[in-house]
Amino acid sequence: MKLVVSVAAAAAVLSLVVVGCGSSNSWSSDAGGGRLIVFAAASLKKSFTEIGEHFKTDNPGSDVEFNFAGSSDLVTQLTQGAPGDVFASADTKNMDMAAQADLLAGEPANFASNTLTIVTAPGNPEKVASFGDLSRPGLAVVVCAPQVPCGSAAEKIEKATGAQLNPVSEESQVTDVLNKVTSGEADAGLVYVTDAQGAGDKVTAVPFPESAAAVNSYPIAVLKQSKNRELAGKFVDLVIGESGQKILNAAGFTKP
Repeated sequence: MKLVVSVAAAAAVLSLVVVGCGSSNSWSSDAGGGRLIVFAAASLKKSFTEIGEHFKTDNPGSDVEFNFAGSSDLVTQLTQGAPGDVFASADTKNMDMAAQADLLAGEPANFASNTLTIVTAPGNPEKVASFGDLSRPGLAVVVCAPQVPCGSAAEKIEKATGAQLNPVSEESQVTDVLNKVTSGEADAGLVYVTDAQGAGDKVTAVPFPESAAAVNSYPIAVLKQSKNRELAGKFVDLVIGESGQKILNAAGFTKP
């Protein structure tokens, strides 16, 4: 059966197409306001929450909803059809997976980098002084699971140092590692420098030079499924721009 479209209806559709094509950038022109859903690595929670407040101030009528989790979990959710507008990963590997699944509207941009540090209970009662100390018998150590960026970084350091860790648990996101240490369930854990800084006096951070062998770059991209790509693009611009970078640097992130 043929679908008959009136001339008036066709003209209306054409006018919408022309308006959309007349945008001055590559995003859709639907940016007067609305709600964004941002999928972001758990280590970005504090910084992105603050950036989100700036975004709402800069874009009246807009709102931002965040989904913070391990980057690998976020990719799984997106590939299974979860709605979202922006994806920010704690490593390039999971962003590459999103690209291979045809989830991205354009090329991702690296906006920050992060390295691991050891955290212990305040005062470091177990006297952990090096990465090698984490393999000490009887020391309860928690790390991220291998598929999570912080876990992948820990594995790289293990290979570089020859130290073999025997963690009591492997967590799906870095914030869970931190919580195990602050709650007393673990003697030590491997988290990002930014997580240790954010925890303040709840932990003692023990930096180690081998962490330089596994620096994670954080990329961000607009998702192809976004219904408001221009607004999503504005969020990305805020993150990679001066205001967003100041917030990230204050949290301990370094330049990509």
